[in-house]
Amino acid sequence: MVKVLAWASKCLEEVRIQKNDYFVHESAYIDRPVNIGKGTQIWHYSHIMAKAEVGQRCKIGQNVFIATGVKIGNNVNIQNNVSVYEGVILGNDVFCGPSAVFTNISTPRSAFPRNTSGDYKKILVREGASIGANATILCGIVIGKHALIGAGTTVTKDVPDHAVVYGNPSEIRGWVCRCGDIIVKESNVVLKCDKCGTEMMTDTVNKEYV
Repeated sequence: MVKVLAWASKCLEEVRIQKNDYFVHESAYIDRPVNIGKGTQIWHYSHIMAKAEVGQRCKIGQNVFIATGVKIGNNVNIQNNVSVYEGVILGNDVFCGPSAVFTNISTPRSAFPRNTSGDYKKILVREGASIGANATILCGIVIGKHALIGAGTTVTKDVPDHAVVYGNPSEIRGWVCRCGDIIVKESNVVLKCDKCGTEMMTDTVNKEYV
């Protein structure tokens, strides 16, 4: 009887997934209620907790954890072994490289638990930003639109739109277009991408960062 009930439950889940037009690998765990958009793919051993929001056409790689209350926009690519903890918001078209780390507590202590929603600080990653493999984002940080975070970087302060940052701690090393073409900053002027023609102003955002 237990086997029959388990089989029936699995069949109902498969029908529901097909109806909503998104893919969940059989090894993944999806808690209810949850919001998952059309065309999203959730792969091996990943876990999405209740009340998370995942947009359309997202790719959730292997062994990804998405916590309660997390908000993920459309066309977001989260590579293997990434944990997205409560308090994190990922905008549309964000890329998270393998094993990127998000934090949500500034001063964790095992003996003095800080594990409620009120304890968590937010991380906002704006539209089109890319986070390299093994980068660590401290809580309370805002990463600007189309910014590029280098692999292994520790991000300790807000990142301006279009900035290229890397190092430990992170520093601005240049500027990047929305298309991904790198533009090295020479002075506080309007920079123009030779590849797609996008223009960006760097004088004000640089002052906010330093």
